[in-house]
Amino acid sequence: MIKKSFSFIPHYTFYDLTGITPAFLEESGIRFLMLDLDNTIAAYDEHTLPGRMAEWSADIKNSGVELFIVSNSTRTTRVETFAGAIGAGFVMKSGKPSPNGIFQAMETAGFSAAESAFAGDQIFTDALAARRAGVLTILVRPVRFTNPFLALRYYLEQPLRVLCKNKY
Repeated sequence: MIKKSFSFIPHYTFYDLTGITPAFLEESGIRFLMLDLDNTIAAYDEHTLPGRMAEWSADIKNSGVELFIVSNSTRTTRVETFAGAIGAGFVMKSGKPSPNGIFQAMETAGFSAAESAFAGDQIFTDALAARRAGVLTILVRPVRFTNPFLALRYYLEQPLRVLCKNKY
């Protein structure tokens, strides 16, 4: 059982979502995988699901793991488009680093924290929210550095990324 904590350190890191395999999820007891959208599934300026993400999401779902998007985005069309493309439910305006969006997703889908994981690209929002919710926390490398502000934020996260025992 993962304890709720106010920690910035993710449990695992992967290069990108495609590194998260059905075997890893099964070994970890995960049946419900929540995902951040922007810069985790697709870059901020992408409007369609990248082919490798379509294949990956199909493999994950075929293994019996349910996918769900938990996003801070307010762009309804964008979130609905990507959720539809991977066959996932979604929560928008989740308020990360608050864990409330994660709790809402688990309640909506009917999963407990013990069988849930969250994957995202940012420590100060995604990893912190997941740790506070008590779910397995997975950090991935951002899809693309789209502006100097994001590049700076990721640079500031580097010391925390280094502390994770499972490096990509």
